[in-house]
Amino acid sequence: MRRIRKGHVAAAALAVALSVPASGASSGTGLPTKIGKGEGKLTMVAWEGYLQPQWVKPFQRQTGCKIQAKYAGTSDEMVTLMRQGGGGQYDMVSASGDASLRLIYGHDIAPMNINLVKPWKQFFDVFKSPPNNTVKGVHYGVSLQFGPNVLLYNTKKVKQKPTSWKSIYDPKYKGKITVPDNAIQIADAALYLSKAQPSLGITDPYELNKKQFDAAVSLLKKQRRLIKKYWVYASDEVQLFKGGDVVIGAAWPQATTQARAAGAPVADLIPKEGATSWLDTWMLSSKAKHPNCAYKWWNYISGAKAQAQQAVSYPETPVNAGACKYMNQMKAGSCKAFHANEPLSYYRSLKFWKTPVPDCGNGKKDCMNYSKWQQAWTSIKG
Repeated sequence: MRRIRKGHVAAAALAVALSVPASGASSGTGLPTKIGKGEGKLTMVAWEGYLQPQWVKPFQRQTGCKIQAKYAGTSDEMVTLMRQGGGGQYDMVSASGDASLRLIYGHDIAPMNINLVKPWKQFFDVFKSPPNNTVKGVHYGVSLQFGPNVLLYNTKKVKQKPTSWKSIYDPKYKGKITVPDNAIQIADAALYLSKAQPSLGITDPYELNKKQFDAAVSLLKKQRRLIKKYWVYASDEVQLFKGGDVVIGAAWPQATTQARAAGAPVADLIPKEGATSWLDTWMLSSKAKHPNCAYKWWNYISGAKAQAQQAVSYPETPVNAGACKYMNQMKAGSCKAFHANEPLSYYRSLKFWKTPVPDCGNGKKDCMNYSKWQQAWTSIKG
């Protein structure tokens, strides 16, 4: 995954007994039972645009925790930074789902006490314990913001409103299709095939055995001939739709907003098969030097107002159900535009990114891991 603000854009046995250093009293699990005095500093790896002055400065004034930011452009870079020098250089990371399990299984991230994060109770249920940051009931971070992979299309050129992801594999749109340049796109193909070819037995688009994986890769190789361009940044996709170079593709909601603002006649939707979605999580290093400030940050950035500020600024969708009213105060119509007030069925239709690992979740260990996904994606693009 690669993201830039506005324009953005082998599994080991899981250790659940990682300790969290904190000055508060600890429970028998090694987790803190209260938040101690802030250490005065917090070092963070983040996506650009995630630590803007309008919400960082109030946090610093309230807590005395001064934030030092290191911005990363890709999920791979985030993983590298959190492991740099043996880890411990950075306290927190805003990891996406294609990085979070790598960090958890790599022992780079500490489990945390979610009960110490009060605004967590205000989250939509699907974001409280999602599989990309909660493993076997253990929380390894707090959900932050998300963005679904929507089907974007030109309303003047695509006469009949599409209802299925089948449209981005349809030869009639040859040369007019665009999708993200990301190995996680294999999950999108798998999601479509889970409905189009149920005999494959795909139940989770990120847990694919060889037969299922090969089917998704085969579909994407056939799609390659239809692609105008694989986009890296959302701004690239906006320009493609604005210039009429493409008429349909996979996108993030901010691309829809930006394309409309640029005068492109576009609309988006979640197809009948559902959609994949990135979901970012603030996670704590297993070697963090400033854990109390980290817990203070979790409480602050999980609050409805701070969530709204980030959602409108970035733009993306908050996980706190109370953020909607603040969003509309900041920018009229933004709550609806970014799907922050949808029914629970909408959020349940989304398959949030998680790192592909050999454990299929069904007692078998024959699923294709992330390195196989990366190798396949290179092959798909030729």
